[in-house]
Amino acid sequence: MDKTAAIHVEQVSFTYNGPQILENVNFVAQNKAFVGLVGPNGGGKSTLLKLILGLLKPDKGHIKIHGLPPEKGCLQIGYVPQFALFPRDYPVSVEEVVLMGRLGQTRFWGGYREQDKQIAMQVMQEAQIENLKQRPINSLSGGQLQRVLIARALACEPKTLILDEPTANIDMRTEEDIFELLKTLNQRLTLLVVSHDIGFISGYVDQIACLNQTLLCHHTDALEGGLDAQSIENLYGGAVRAIHHQHPGMPHHCPTPTNSH
Repeated sequence: MDKTAAIHVEQVSFTYNGPQILENVNFVAQNKAFVGLVGPNGGGKSTLLKLILGLLKPDKGHIKIHGLPPEKGCLQIGYVPQFALFPRDYPVSVEEVVLMGRLGQTRFWGGYREQDKQIAMQVMQEAQIENLKQRPINSLSGGQLQRVLIARALACEPKTLILDEPTANIDMRTEEDIFELLKTLNQRLTLLVVSHDIGFISGYVDQIACLNQTLLCHHTDALEGGLDAQSIENLYGGAVRAIHHQHPGMPHHCPTPTNSH
């Protein structure tokens, strides 16, 4: 395996004691890669994330995160879930949410250290939310909350950032702003972004990994201007609304862009 890669998935298969969810998945994200993971609902995206994060173990194959097994390598990962895992009316400020990212990185008793607060301020500045630090989270817009969740993930000082549908349920302008932030973060971090919007993310990512039980990965740097509708059709060998890979013995479908940007 490539010990220098940020994420290396080799010949991984997985099943929940039933139908095959993942079959012989191979995937490499080098350091500071910006990867978009796409695929239909039920195609295995969430399962693959759980395997990378060490929450599940593959039935077959191996995974390394920065050269380490997932149960250790996960400490190098900052994770941004699709939805906040706490109620929006919970009485907590932006700064307090970001400081949660220091849990596991700081002491277990006695409160946060001054260093933790400095790191929280640094990542809030990076996410451009330092002016919101005293605001309660229930007063934030969807885009502001997403930046808070990104800052919380950054607070653990990761080498890789994984984001699950980071722009779900926000408007197009805010989506562009979030991806401009991710583009800046990519200068120092490896990024893996789960999305259904191939057409939009292709303008930012350098790899598109299409997962539907098996996985195919395409590099976008060979495509001037990213992936437009015609490029997607050429890459996947099917109509834009029914993108199709022909694997030996198995058709492989990917979702189409959900928005037109």
